[in-house]
Amino acid sequence: MKHVLIIGGGAAGLMAAVSAARHGARVTVLEKMNDIGRKLLITGKGRCNITNNSDIPELIKNMPGNGAFLYSALHAFSNQDLVEFFHSSGLPTKIERGGRIFPVSDQARDVVKTFTKVLAKFDVNIVTNKTVKKLIIDNSHIYGVSTQDAEYRADAVILATGGASYPGTGSSGDGYRLAQAAGHTIVPIKPSLVPLEVEEEWVTELQGLALKNVTATVVFAGKKVADEFGEMLFTHYGLSGPIILSLSKKVSELLTATNGQEVSIEINLKPALTAETLDKRIQRDFTKFTKKQLKNALHELLPAKLIPVIIDLAFINPDKFVHQITKEERIRLLHKLHHLTFTIAKTRPVTEAIVTAGGVSTKEINSRTMESKLISRLFFAGEVIDIDGFTGGFNLQAAFSTGYVAGKYAATIQNQQ
Repeated sequence: MKHVLIIGGGAAGLMAAVSAARHGARVTVLEKMNDIGRKLLITGKGRCNITNNSDIPELIKNMPGNGAFLYSALHAFSNQDLVEFFHSSGLPTKIERGGRIFPVSDQARDVVKTFTKVLAKFDVNIVTNKTVKKLIIDNSHIYGVSTQDAEYRADAVILATGGASYPGTGSSGDGYRLAQAAGHTIVPIKPSLVPLEVEEEWVTELQGLALKNVTATVVFAGKKVADEFGEMLFTHYGLSGPIILSLSKKVSELLTATNGQEVSIEINLKPALTAETLDKRIQRDFTKFTKKQLKNALHELLPAKLIPVIIDLAFINPDKFVHQITKEERIRLLHKLHHLTFTIAKTRPVTEAIVTAGGVSTKEINSRTMESKLISRLFFAGEVIDIDGFTGGFNLQAAFSTGYVAGKYAATIQNQQ
């Protein structure tokens, strides 16, 4: 019986352990924290968006960071295979808006409990509080690892240490150091799916306000370069929420390459309404509330927190009565509703990113097996690889698929050679 050693007890590592055990290997998982699945517990706001119901081409489309690399892995272990794994293990799931799939219980801890139960059935040895310091490699062949206090020998090793985001969960970039020491190229890491800081100080007035059905557009050098429709959130430092996170990688790339040029995001608060239709809507409200002050006449159009901000940005006296508002002032108000603009100062740090972009170069990994092209019997899985996607369950599916493939081939590699 072959011994497979897995470094990391997150989504990719846990699925790799299940897969290796199912394929007949004796499995040991080394986790640096005192328990497994810490990042899983915080995904999907604690509900764990385990995957997405899209077909494989759509899954790849939603992985802008080397999604094509996942073609074989997704066919070997698809989102439907993943759902079947959870169902057969006693965890029912449900499909929500945008194809997002969650456990019926809405509890991420039930996902971790499911893995714990399955791994126990296969007698997988989970060793916590073990930080891997070095890969034991000789003549381009891996034989095991060294931790802070011991050596672990194995027939194959899977590096599934995660990225560099949320270090409190154990993802502190250890895998990059280990892979680089083994001779692998590390594509420079940067935050992906990360909130954005803005220069406008008045954003603090909107802190905590969540908006639905709005469009956010990235503008650079006077051109619109990307946009997303959906939900967003204002914070004390700037912008967050699903559509902002999805745009953040593009923003990060532009900030890196701008040479001082401004990157901004425009929020269209009423994307379903053309300028003409919105003007009619405003005039209808003005007729309805003609004897009120402007600050008290927009409550049917905007959330309360936004009203004073929009009025101020439109350069209108909030105490002015509606019947006194000029056409020019009304047009300025309309423009702000369609173009609430923020200048991006920077992204939040990578430690606050949901996903890390960059990592072990996909050019040095066999996409069919996840084995290193440089070191025999060293495999990679999950976020440590240079792959990243949008929100909606795509990143976890990538972790589960690469974990499954790495586990399978690590367990059976001696039969492949």
